[in-house]
Amino acid sequence: MKVVKLEDVLGTDQEVDDGNWVSRRLIFKNDNMGYSINDTIIRAGTETHIWYQNHLESVYCIEGEGEVETIADGKVHPIKADTLYVLDKNDEHLLRATSDMRMVCVFNPPLTGREVHDENGVYPVDNS
Repeated sequence: MKVVKLEDVLGTDQEVDDGNWVSRRLIFKNDNMGYSINDTIIRAGTETHIWYQNHLESVYCIEGEGEVETIADGKVHPIKADTLYVLDKNDEHLLRATSDMRMVCVFNPPLTGREVHDENGVYPVDNS
């Protein structure tokens, strides 16, 4: 069994800040669970282009408000506390935060823990 407390992650290399967001990485590929979990803050007033070509992601908003726009169809989906959205088709999207949004993000395949988006909004896949 493993127990992870957010307070133990804050201020360590498991807390990754990419400007528009700060992601606290809780469960990684090395934990051998088949998925990874991040506790992420999306900063108010930001827009982030994301396109997880190598990962599927489910995102549960527990605080704040914003929206997700899917690029393929231009649909805008309001996001607020107690809302889950699922990027089940490697959806290219824009994530906009009206206020700070706190999100719980689950990735498959799992992240290694240090990823940041490349110029296309992609996380690399670790095939090791």
